[in-house]
Amino acid sequence: MLVRRGLRPRMVALDTPFPPGFAESPAEALARHLDHYAFRLFLRGAIQHGEGFSPEAATDYVGPARAADMARVLVDLGLAEVARSGRFKLRCPVASFGPTLEWWVGRELARRLGFDVATGVKLRAPGVGGDLDVVAAAEGRLVYVELKSSPPKHLSDTEVAAFFARVRCLRPDLTLFVMDTALRLSDKVVPMLVAEARRGAGGARVVPRSVRPGLWAVTPYLYAVGAKPSLMSNVAAAVAEGLRALAPPVP
Repeated sequence: MLVRRGLRPRMVALDTPFPPGFAESPAEALARHLDHYAFRLFLRGAIQHGEGFSPEAATDYVGPARAADMARVLVDLGLAEVARSGRFKLRCPVASFGPTLEWWVGRELARRLGFDVATGVKLRAPGVGGDLDVVAAAEGRLVYVELKSSPPKHLSDTEVAAFFARVRCLRPDLTLFVMDTALRLSDKVVPMLVAEARRGAGGARVVPRSVRPGLWAVTPYLYAVGAKPSLMSNVAAAVAEGLRALAPPVP
């Protein structure tokens, strides 16, 4: 579908904290844990402490006892080991949590909704920067998912403009802008998306609509998705809303 749009996509390996060929059993277990926002925050913190970490230093979202349980989960999955100091250390240190989020969301789109999925796609289009985090196809429709793992306070107008440039180049049927956070979706992220959508539409009126907690329809084909109460349930709800919007009118 990308090639049919005149693009020359190239797949790149995701920089995840587990090696290529990660066995299905631990991969399935990891995916189940990643379904919990607290665990994603913990793993993000562990990745940021590439030199080693104590469980309580990885996150302040949960108490020390639960953080210690999560550290032991990483050890049980083979993702971490216990150092001589008693601290924990990832076996495969990586630069950021983003690629792991891409791996998980792509996997869940395939598992839960039956999409054909590609992650970590180099777009290689003149004048358009960045990668396509997740692209998915089903029912002859192309879905583009942009994923942000950092808090909304770090989201810039430049990033939003680059995202819209990719959307205009790709021309997907449905686009999801996903922030893995329970914070500031309505008062920061949605207004930034609306402002850029208006600029691209020559100032035309763009009226966002709240679909449910953690999900906004910026347009009928562009959705802002947050992690509250559940990231993947919000993603699935956005897909359902978008596919209904794309359907022909009911007589």
